[in-house]
Amino acid sequence: MIRVFGRLRKFFAARPDGAGQAPPHPENRQHNIFEAAAVYVSACAEDDERRSDEAAGWVSPEALSFGVNELACRALIALARERDESPHSVARTLLGLPAA
Repeated sequence: MIRVFGRLRKFFAARPDGAGQAPPHPENRQHNIFEAAAVYVSACAEDDERRSDEAAGWVSPEALSFGVNELACRALIALARERDESPHSVARTLLGLPAA
């Protein structure tokens, strides 16, 4: 009886479609560009170099750049709406630039 269960376990573990296998460990899963950008930017804001380096390794530099750009645009729009100002004026204020 024990041999039967052992063979079944081996059979399911060896299936090419991955059926019967345990899900991947959380550290081994794929990250998307927006998740990487969120972790990267928040880590930079908190001066957490270890976490920002880790997030930068999850995706290609180009994908991270795209994700950071998208996050910046969304954050700027949200902040502009909250302040009832234009995104342009909020961006200049955040960067310490004089009003245009």
